[in-house]
Amino acid sequence: MRLILFSVFFCLVASTDAQDFQDTSDTVFSMQRFAWSTASVGTVSIGSIYGLSKLWYSQENQGSFHLFNDAKNWMQMDKLGHSFSCYHVTRGLDALFSWTGLRKRKSLLLASGISLGYFTTVEILDGFSESWGFSLSDMGFNAIGVGLYVFQEHYFQSQIFKPKFSFHQTRFAEQRPEVLGNNFIESLLKDYNGQTYWLSFSPNQLGVQQWPDWLMLSFGHSIRGRLKGDAESYQGVTSHRELLFSLDLDLTKLKVKSKLLKSLFEAFNTLKVPFPTLIYANGKLNARPIYF
Repeated sequence: MRLILFSVFFCLVASTDAQDFQDTSDTVFSMQRFAWSTASVGTVSIGSIYGLSKLWYSQENQGSFHLFNDAKNWMQMDKLGHSFSCYHVTRGLDALFSWTGLRKRKSLLLASGISLGYFTTVEILDGFSESWGFSLSDMGFNAIGVGLYVFQEHYFQSQIFKPKFSFHQTRFAEQRPEVLGNNFIESLLKDYNGQTYWLSFSPNQLGVQQWPDWLMLSFGHSIRGRLKGDAESYQGVTSHRELLFSLDLDLTKLKVKSKLLKSLFEAFNTLKVPFPTLIYANGKLNARPIYF
């Protein structure tokens, strides 16, 4: 989950810089903007990789490069995190390079290439760590995240299906705080039981004109009771998967005049808005009046 920490920072830098340029289709290419953008992206990406190597990998024993099969760990929650991160990093980079006036095809190629290159570098660093390893499943989900953005941008010229994230604290972190977090921030990054990954869309964008474009349907995935990544049961607790259905808001569709508010809505549109939610788990359907 260290990827989330660095990729969110990476994405916010890129997306915030481009918020005043929602429609860049007629933007004339500016070498000055392009040079500034590439320098900024290079500084952030190299700086974050360096930070990872010093703050994370220096604490791990290093060895020869090797593969690591963690496809079943945490019931794929960490894999969804990889897709979520890669999607939004690619989105932010595409917005930034479009702002420079690059043609859409070139902007997409550059954004997706940098995104995949960045996360592949992290995987290679993992490959030399004795505690981890190069994960092919991580790479696959990285590609899914990048591909989801590029596919929609190329074929729909808009993002109809939007990955989102929500979090609530759970009691499971108290049972293994060293793994699931000692406080809110640590649990936000480590406790997969409290994380939910969503895919939100508005029927309006699928042709249902009577449906408000700002109101979305959302399908989510979460887990409960997972105390150890590769163990279905641990310390007497058995884990299970949860599938969720809810409503959501597309904050970018809300009519506001303030550029600052538009920028904030764009940034926070990565988060799922709390709504009543249906939860299917262990063969039963339950409802919650509000779900974070």
